[in-house]
Amino acid sequence: MVGPLDEYPLHQAPLPVGWPASSDRNFYDRCYFNAHDRTDGLFLVSGMGYYPNLGVKDAFVLLKRGNTQTAVHLSDSIDDDRLNQHVGGYRIEVDEPLRKVRLLLEETEGIALDLTWEGSFDVVQEQPHVMRAGSRVTLDAQRFAQVGTWSGQIRLDGEEIAVSPDQWVGTRDRSWGIRPVGEAEPAGRPADPPFEGFWWLYVPMRFEEFAIVLIVQENPDGFRTLNDASRIWRDGRVEQLGWPQVEIDYESGTRNATGAVIRCTTPRGKPVVLEVEALTGVALHIGAGYGGDPDWTHGQWKGDAFTERVSYQLDDPGIAGRIPFGVIDHSARATCDGAVGFGLFEHASIGRHDPSGFTDWMSVAP
Repeated sequence: MVGPLDEYPLHQAPLPVGWPASSDRNFYDRCYFNAHDRTDGLFLVSGMGYYPNLGVKDAFVLLKRGNTQTAVHLSDSIDDDRLNQHVGGYRIEVDEPLRKVRLLLEETEGIALDLTWEGSFDVVQEQPHVMRAGSRVTLDAQRFAQVGTWSGQIRLDGEEIAVSPDQWVGTRDRSWGIRPVGEAEPAGRPADPPFEGFWWLYVPMRFEEFAIVLIVQENPDGFRTLNDASRIWRDGRVEQLGWPQVEIDYESGTRNATGAVIRCTTPRGKPVVLEVEALTGVALHIGAGYGGDPDWTHGQWKGDAFTERVSYQLDDPGIAGRIPFGVIDHSARATCDGAVGFGLFEHASIGRHDPSGFTDWMSVAP
């Protein structure tokens, strides 16, 4: 159906812009944000997604404080006005494309947001990300990422939290393409060989003079299937940082990452060493809808004008047992070439990963 975007020369296929060129049910278009004050205090993660072939749009806000993760979930029928990004009382306003965005949540069950994002450096177009299960494409996505600062306020159960750009930083990305969304599909024949594990590292960091955006994904045997590392300078230059060598520090007896040392190289062979310290960690598969979250799945039909608030006590045994089997987003502090920066340390090590010494699903760090 023709909509407002069709007034602009944006078309990539002989279809209205609101109709994806792919008929794959898993087509999606989603954005992600995080915000923190550079301490172990409050950590906010939020996002919105459109799923045209499922007829759904949804959004979430997840707040981590202490041992509690509190989520607001919103879902509704999709519409054709993509210039007005909203789900219920949640909306995103693009003040300046690729630079300045406003994120708002009208008070919903005690939580409200009015936050303005300002990118500190140009966005980074990441390498395409493709995964297959046998012959079938399960993920085929394009993303851009950015580091920046926040201003505005957060309201949580009557408490007003001031957010100022001199203290509050974060990262964001927008991705679109194909990835598993909505209700689970029939499994079909069991995978051969069986799925043995998943290892992932995503580190976007903001420094005063430059930003670093780094992604690594590896198979259980350590074979690297995605490698993308860039440094972005204030004048817009993008410097590739080669093939990072990664050493993750884990808390003994767990797979809880406490930090990392990442050794990169400039095109001229100069070493660039990033030392990362993990601060507050948010489990994205507990209330944010990622990685098989049983409580909130992106793109799942919940009915018209759906909202809910859910809280999770991370020290509850039933919740704590889920934490090791998903992606953890840490607010993080980093040093590089004598500079201090802050950003995101996102990591998952699930199942076997030979370079880390993890031999199966239950093995942990010594």
